[in-house]
Amino acid sequence: MNKFAKSLGRCVAAGAVIAATTAVGFTQDALEIAWVHSNAAAQSEQRVKAGFEEWLGESGNSWNVSFLDSQGSGEATASNLQDAVSRGVDAIIITMSDLRASKAAIDVAIEAGIPVFSVDSGFVEGIQVDVTTNNWAMSADVSPYLLDQIGGEGNLVFFRMAEHHGTRKRGDVMEKVLQEYGNVKVLAEHNIDYTAFFEDTTSSMQDYVARFGDEIDAVWAPWDEPAQATINVMKAAGLTDVKVIGIDGHPQAVAEVCKPDSMMIATVSQPFEGMGAQVGEWIKSIVVDGKARDEVIPSDIVYMDAPLVTKQNCKDFM
Repeated sequence: MNKFAKSLGRCVAAGAVIAATTAVGFTQDALEIAWVHSNAAAQSEQRVKAGFEEWLGESGNSWNVSFLDSQGSGEATASNLQDAVSRGVDAIIITMSDLRASKAAIDVAIEAGIPVFSVDSGFVEGIQVDVTTNNWAMSADVSPYLLDQIGGEGNLVFFRMAEHHGTRKRGDVMEKVLQEYGNVKVLAEHNIDYTAFFEDTTSSMQDYVARFGDEIDAVWAPWDEPAQATINVMKAAGLTDVKVIGIDGHPQAVAEVCKPDSMMIATVSQPFEGMGAQVGEWIKSIVVDGKARDEVIPSDIVYMDAPLVTKQNCKDFM
């Protein structure tokens, strides 16, 4: 089994094709797969894709995979799904989307007999499975950790992103946690524009730094890249004594956490490569081998482990 698949136990425009095909050859089990990205610029999606492609190369399956980038647009996601159905693909993979917004397009795929496998997109009736991590649990780990690290008091900048189920759940948990920390004041709260998440976070943080300066004690970011954007802004402004958290555990974020003098104090390590490999295993079992869905997939939503990464244990994740 692919090494990433083992982690299961442990743990643009519409229609734009961003990579041609991934194929090993043509045999009787060759499949046509459509992969619909919510936003291919996101490192989480790139890592899921990398895990799937490594599994595909090691498994020797002869599948042709077209990758379609929705560039953060729910409308483009639905259009890309419709395009995949019209091409009569054998299976659809959709990553980091809000499936509720694309339910009509998913229903068309289901009616056409095309199985849909989702990664970190939430579950809607009719898809095979959503493989993800427990977003409530991840936030429950990292959110109080951040507030405890500032002594349970001080001023916070709170970035959210409600359009994705995972980041929405993380923000909702942080909101609840804050109710128990009466001495923490939220200086500013902002919902990130996912179509240009790094730029939007950067410009928003520049505004907050100009307004609040060294009053800022902590920044809560819903994933790693916005966390890094806030760090960049604060370093440029000469702020170095702010504590920042992210979630995802990307290699760059883990390396940042490991720097003794970095403002990044924690992230959560998501097994994205393992998610991609696991989807490959499921497609092979169900679509190629003809096994029943209930025989292969244990539940509608499958959660992988995602441990907290801090300066104390970060080297274990490098």
